[in-house]
Amino acid sequence: MERQKLRKWILTAMVAAICAVGAMIKVPTFISTAALDSAPAFLGVVFLSPILAGAAGLIGHFITALTSGFPLGPLHIIIAVEMLIVVWVFGMMHKKGMHFWKWPVALVLNGIIAPLPFYFIISPAFFWGALGSILMATVINLIIVAVVMPILSKVFVRKEGRVQ
Repeated sequence: MERQKLRKWILTAMVAAICAVGAMIKVPTFISTAALDSAPAFLGVVFLSPILAGAAGLIGHFITALTSGFPLGPLHIIIAVEMLIVVWVFGMMHKKGMHFWKWPVALVLNGIIAPLPFYFIISPAFFWGALGSILMATVINLIIVAVVMPILSKVFVRKEGRVQ
């Protein structure tokens, strides 16, 4: 395997492992499995392609669900795919230089749009009950990313020739 490809796969695995650590830090909520698992995936867009960072987010959600006892059963597949899509969109916006708009888009996609299917699949009461906690977890994750991303970006710009 080519060295650069191997390096990207290893970085993806490392981001997924850090997502697993974040999955252990739960946001106290009533209904959902909110945790700090998405912050590392959002940070992964600095040095990974958007799809690889999204894949790390997908794995991170599965680990969160696993450590929570899979309360929604197979519906966690939907949530994991939504996580991949949200991180991918965030990553595409980051790569295209949309540094202001990526934040509100990530907040709306992850905090409001992603739980919307459960309005129809489970019940409106579940959606409204989970919405506050998911929004709170999204805000916490994005604040962590907003604080760490400028520092991480500086590190990877300096070493760009070795990572990219």
